[in-house]
Amino acid sequence: MNKKITTALLLSTFSITAIHVINRIHTSLCTVKNLLANSENHYYEWRFGKIRYQKKGSGAPLLLIHDLTVGSSNYEYHRLINNLTAKNEIYSIDLLGYGLSDKPSITYTNNLYEQLITDFIKNVIGRKTSVIVSGESVPFVIMACHNNPDIMNKLIFINPQSLYLQNQIPSRQTKLMKFFLEIPILGTFTYHVLTNRQSIEENFKKQYFCQPNEVKEKYILNYLEAAHTGNYYSKFAFASYAGKYMNMNILHELKEINNSILMIGGEKEKDIVTTIENYQYYNAAIEYVYIPGTKHLPQLEAPDEILEQIKIFLYS
Repeated sequence: MNKKITTALLLSTFSITAIHVINRIHTSLCTVKNLLANSENHYYEWRFGKIRYQKKGSGAPLLLIHDLTVGSSNYEYHRLINNLTAKNEIYSIDLLGYGLSDKPSITYTNNLYEQLITDFIKNVIGRKTSVIVSGESVPFVIMACHNNPDIMNKLIFINPQSLYLQNQIPSRQTKLMKFFLEIPILGTFTYHVLTNRQSIEENFKKQYFCQPNEVKEKYILNYLEAAHTGNYYSKFAFASYAGKYMNMNILHELKEINNSILMIGGEKEKDIVTTIENYQYYNAAIEYVYIPGTKHLPQLEAPDEILEQIKIFLYS
């Protein structure tokens, strides 16, 4: 009996050690190119960690905030930034838990990001700021705008998440998923399986882009690196995302904000027409436009069309 127990313990130890080694190798392979490194990177020392951002141009401040999907970072806007610097002072940020910002082992929530954006505008930008934000980050910008109306000017929302999905709160199943992902070694291994190159490439070709042949290798590699920079800690934001801890009901705040708002939808984005109609139901002042032949990331797929709409809205 003792011999069987000893054998089982040895096998378990060997298996766990092997998985740990695989985890380390996978992280190294995903980040070896160091694609996110940039001489223009700045860091804001926030109370929960360092926040990476880039600053370019001069004029009215404009803050760019990326989505909350795995691998997101300020790289999402790299095809827009240089074309906006003539009239705007551009700030593009990596949210806590994403890109090159710190990735502490905490629970990431909508309220956390609301406070981050509020503090960033007040302490780094220091002036009333227009904001471009995409996907599932839209709700915390609405919250920040509602709670601090003097810090935000015009708002542009790119493919916001549906209000129905946004209202979904953590369930027993999603809490269990978060718990499992945060387990050392096994949870990390599962995270790596869910966020490997094949998975990210599939996201781009099936969900993010309307034309799969337009997906460039560098997009996939940058998202892959952003998803794995930070080693073991890179999984914690995803665990909270999968657990639906980033969701929040924003209907009250959406009704009450009084900013100029433009919604930009990818024409082929799933349920985008219904989503925008629902937002307009609660705030009739919202304007909208659809970008033909695009899905979730029109800022990467059709940057010229996005830039045209941004300039019309901001400068007219």
